[in-house]
Amino acid sequence: MAQYDKADLERRMKGAVDSLKSDLGGLRTGRANTALLDPVTVEVYGQNMPLLQVATVSVPEPRMLSVQVWDKGNVTPVEKAIRSAGLGLNPINDGNTIRLPIPDLTEERRKELAKLAGSYAEKARIAIRNVRRDGMDMIKADENKKDIGEDDAKRLEGEVQKLTDDHIGEADAAAEHKEKEILSQ
Repeated sequence: MAQYDKADLERRMKGAVDSLKSDLGGLRTGRANTALLDPVTVEVYGQNMPLLQVATVSVPEPRMLSVQVWDKGNVTPVEKAIRSAGLGLNPINDGNTIRLPIPDLTEERRKELAKLAGSYAEKARIAIRNVRRDGMDMIKADENKKDIGEDDAKRLEGEVQKLTDDHIGEADAAAEHKEKEILSQ
């Protein structure tokens, strides 16, 4: 039985790209995006819970987030959690709803965020290359055990390289799109 599993390699590479896209989604661009509040946790009912489990987040305007807290008793803890999350947001309490105006980004902050997007992309490329290395190692092991011939090994190595190139291209495109979005404000 051969060790090489193309579907597993593809799944792992896709996971690295998906993780990158998730990280990039959390970067603030000056436009309102509900993903901005994904890392916020609120202390309610004696435990820490993700904000999305105690409230609904929406984007009523391009530069405004609205947080509709389900239980009126949790409005103050939610407001406090957002304020202390280090996102640079200043919550405005309207009873059951908390409004979050998205402030303009300074030029310096935009450049920092673009650089951060680039570093996220590099981490994704490294993860994808590590998966490629694992795949190449599996192919070599299969070839050494005589499970596959030299021609098959070359063909499979080409397959792994194509997978790698495709996923790195996808990661680069996602990062480039985010950098343009950040810098074009």
